[in-house]
Amino acid sequence: MNAVVERELELKLVLSPERSIPVPARLTYRTGDPYAVHIIFHIGSDTPVHWTFARELLVEGVFRPCGHGDVRIWPTKVEGRSVILMALSSPDGDALLEAPAAQVSAWLERTLRAVPPGSETEQLGIDDGLAELLATAGRAGADDLWLRDPWPSDESRPEEGA
Repeated sequence: MNAVVERELELKLVLSPERSIPVPARLTYRTGDPYAVHIIFHIGSDTPVHWTFARELLVEGVFRPCGHGDVRIWPTKVEGRSVILMALSSPDGDALLEAPAAQVSAWLERTLRAVPPGSETEQLGIDDGLAELLATAGRAGADDLWLRDPWPSDESRPEEGA
């Protein structure tokens, strides 16, 4: 069964050290996609902006600076409040978002209860799928398929009339 852990919250889009604007956002975690977290936020455009990155990156970013490239996350204090900063870069532009640390941490804790770290592969059902595939292949005479050359060369083709 796939469960979804969501949290609506207000981020701040940091425009300068003195100025930021509120941005409604939704954090989403799906147990069927156990390694990823999704952030959807509205910046006044017709369509919301979607970002997906590793849950592990956000978990680490709550405690210490991490990430490089497109997603960087780090904890800090702003006017005495604990916040998580997320620097996002794409070909369309860059954004620095500020999220309340307590709300992000509480949401992350719920995701970690839903799928504990280290058990993500169990959620994907890879072992069950592989076992089913191998069982089906074994019944279908797949050993013969593995032994045949899928692209026989001209030399291996039987002579006509032989």
